[in-house]
Amino acid sequence: MKRSDHTARVIRWTLLGLIVAGGAFWAGSRWGPSQAERVEAIPLGASSAGLTDEESINVRVYRQASPAVANIVTRTVEYDFFFDPVPVEGAGSGFLIDSRGYILTNFHVVQGAQSIEVILGDQSRFPAKYVGADRRNDIALIKIEPKSRKLATLALGDSSTLQVGQKVLAIGNPFGFQSTLTTGVVSALGRTVQTGESTFIDAAIQTDAAINRGNSGGPLLNSRGEAIGINSAIFTTTGATAGIGFAIPINTAKLVAHDLITEGHVREPFLGVETRPVGPWLAEALDLPVKEGLLVERVIPGSPAEHAGLHGGDREALAGMRRIRIGGDVIVAMDDRKVSGPFDVNTLLNRKRPGDTLALTIYRGGKRMELKVTLGEQPEER
Repeated sequence: MKRSDHTARVIRWTLLGLIVAGGAFWAGSRWGPSQAERVEAIPLGASSAGLTDEESINVRVYRQASPAVANIVTRTVEYDFFFDPVPVEGAGSGFLIDSRGYILTNFHVVQGAQSIEVILGDQSRFPAKYVGADRRNDIALIKIEPKSRKLATLALGDSSTLQVGQKVLAIGNPFGFQSTLTTGVVSALGRTVQTGESTFIDAAIQTDAAINRGNSGGPLLNSRGEAIGINSAIFTTTGATAGIGFAIPINTAKLVAHDLITEGHVREPFLGVETRPVGPWLAEALDLPVKEGLLVERVIPGSPAEHAGLHGGDREALAGMRRIRIGGDVIVAMDDRKVSGPFDVNTLLNRKRPGDTLALTIYRGGKRMELKVTLGEQPEER
């Protein structure tokens, strides 16, 4: 009797345990986390993802940045030989820098455009308006209206900390292929690349990341996904990429964007002189003490140059077939750097802001002198 009671108790406890376990299993499957939810996400770059560390960086930066990269389509109307209107479409790249819809790009991408359309990475389209530009540095700012939509934007890095050999990535729309990624390294720093008669990339970032037509205006990124440059130009003898591309430093673009957003124009430094390059023949004809420099023909009244005591020409002379004003100072250096033409002056002034001081080395007659000029702000064109 005792034996049968013990056996019955064992059976009852066993059945109770099975019921509790079954209930727990049912409850867990009904309300508990699913198998998929319990599995920890494997970060990109882990060996189980099948990617190398470098590939993981490429994937991460592309996923992070590409939604903020814009395909910019411009439309203008030109006229053919018979004066019939011909619509012309252009394309380039840009990138969103804040949630209000401001987009940085190259000036040459939007120059002369009568309408601008922006296509984002998700293929959403927006009309854009031209805000302004720094033509000398080939930087422009345009804007779309996001309304209630939340826009992806790029963080802006610090181009002054770049090092040769550092990994960089470019995203753009070469030949119309949207959101194309290329990779490379910083090949050189501090280049001054002339892109036109009065335009240039100062302190350019040289890279071997492939940059082609349509990449212009797109971001050059570091491994953290920060924009450290605006892709702008390539050096080529064939029209195709040759492994030498140039980007505008993002620190320059930051100043331009800040001025355009807060002031409505770019605050450019102003010296206030009209000069003529001095060559050996002119130096000999005018009996100048130097064979290279800039002859000051005119000092603009009320300008920083006038306040600093710079002298312009006081009489005219015929030089070949041209009349020039002579008798003025000859500028031979600015901030201890030799100057021999307008391009030298433009590159030096490009590194200054209104209110900065510029040191001039001049010759007045046969006397060498040093002058300090506090730069003003370039008057707006009217």
